Amino acid sequence: MRLRRIAIAAAGLATALVAATLTLAQPASAASLVEVTGFGTNPSNLRMHLYVPDRVQARPGILVAVHYCTGSGPAFYSGTQFAQQADQYGFIVIYPSATRSGNCFDVYSPQALRRDGGSDPVSIRSMVSYVQQRYNADPNRIFATGTSSGAMMTNVLLGLYPDVFKAGAAFAGVPFGCFATTDGSTWNSQCANGQIVRTAQQWGDLVRNAYPGYTGARPRMQLWHGTNDETLRYPNFTEEIKQWTNLHGLSQTPTFTDTPASGQTRTRYGSSGAQAPVEAISMQGVSHNLPVNAAEAIRFFGLNTSTPPTSNPPTSAPPTSAPPTSSPPTSNPPTTGPPPTGGACRVGYTVNAWNSGLTASITITNTGGSAVNGWTLAFTLPSGQTITSGWNASYSPNSGAVTARNASYNGTLAPNASTGIGFQATHTGNTGRPGSFTLNGAACTVA
Repeated sequence: MRLRRIAIAAAGLATALVAATLTLAQPASAASLVEVTGFGTNPSNLRMHLYVPDRVQARPGILVAVHYCTGSGPAFYSGTQFAQQADQYGFIVIYPSATRSGNCFDVYSPQALRRDGGSDPVSIRSMVSYVQQRYNADPNRIFATGTSSGAMMTNVLLGLYPDVFKAGAAFAGVPFGCFATTDGSTWNSQCANGQIVRTAQQWGDLVRNAYPGYTGARPRMQLWHGTNDETLRYPNFTEEIKQWTNLHGLSQTPTFTDTPASGQTRTRYGSSGAQAPVEAISMQGVSHNLPVNAAEAIRFFGLNTSTPPTSNPPTSAPPTSAPPTSSPPTSNPPTTGPPPTGGACRVGYTVNAWNSGLTASITITNTGGSAVNGWTLAFTLPSGQTITSGWNASYSPNSGAVTARNASYNGTLAPNASTGIGFQATHTGNTGRPGSFTLNGAACTVA
């Protein structure tokens, strides 16, 4: 039942990742995800996938992006916007893949909770060392992020390797050591249910005892959690805040509080600035399937303030395997664009459905010989589907014959250029897709 519950949560999470991430419009990229083998010590037989953008910094930063249970590195690559952020800012992204049953990361064994003790953290540390050596990476710009099991691993990596990772962003995780077991079990119900409550000092000591003698700086931490998390209950959010404020020698009283988005409460500890030692975002009414705001994580790391990338990556590439090639949708607020002009088109349309909801990811490609300056995409939703939110376009009406109009930043499509839009909707049983599409009145082919 526990693994089934994780699988159900992970399926919804994968949908949420696709439905609610942020990016800026980027030119087409030839970069792709590649698999690296023989990267170093790998006691738990993890797989490593690597994304190196077409242009990287002379001394690039490194981001380790860790997937959820039942997921994989390629799934996390295609379901989040970290690679698109890398395209913009010139850093490198490592996507580890768990290979044990359930594809969860080891955040529970005694080996995994001791520096260089073995298991997944050692494997991931090897991946970082491989990229550092191969790409002349900046040791002061190495970061980790993840969702669910990946968020737990983010806490573990920052706890065990504070001399390696400078900051982390954990989406729906638990504190370092909370999931610990001693009987070989991979699941800790007490922790998952938010029933393990400790003092800030006790939480901090768990981390300090995992790397005895370390007296250096601790990584900054950004924490995200939904108040309605049904898999890793909301009290874990408070316990994480206790742990990381203690590690930084801070009070649990926020230095700064604001509302960055509707339903979100952000607190900062130790500083009111954008890169506070600890930043925590509580998401009212949100379940375990919370959106992963890649742009905000990159902002917190400081990877978005680097100069535009100018150097090409090394010419010798690591071993490759067939990567996913599709980019996930984005979630910038839509605004109306310039008056439309006509053009030929192709539309790709992918549905991810669950119970009474779905997300639709739409790729619009200009197949004509001239640029499209301003566009409207028209289609008819199947009966029973009603749009509740969207990204990269404005939608009207929310059911029946719908028109999607470009946002201010994606209204121009050069020949052969594409843009991704999408929406979330409810349904009454019919999760099908529209039968046809027109762009500025011209019929599109459907991929």
